[in-house]
Amino acid sequence: QVQVVESGGGLVQPGGSLRLSCAVAEHIYMPAAMGWYRQAPGKQRELVAGITQGRAPNYADSVKGRFTISRDNAKNTVYLQMDSLKPEDTAIYYCNTINSPVRLLWGQGTQVTVSS
Repeated sequence: QVQVVESGGGLVQPGGSLRLSCAVAEHIYMPAAMGWYRQAPGKQRELVAGITQGRAPNYADSVKGRFTISRDNAKNTVYLQMDSLKPEDTAIYYCNTINSPVRLLWGQGTQVTVSS
């Protein structure tokens, strides 16, 4: 049962941009608090950006000023605009709930590779 589908990844040169999308299944009410996570090879999954209804977004220090998270509740979609990409941003990116014991089923993620 697919609950989220991430898309928009790809290969980009350092300094480039990508916009990721996370589509939450239509039969699921968009959770109030959602976030983008990433997992690089050999590393643990980490939260990079979160957005909660009625609150300012928050970001990991490593992406602050470069990434922007947003949501469109009408489309049941969460976005991650990534600018000034660096090689260390290379990872598989996932979306899921944040600050909640309830998790959606993890999707396949979308691969982001930053390389010249």
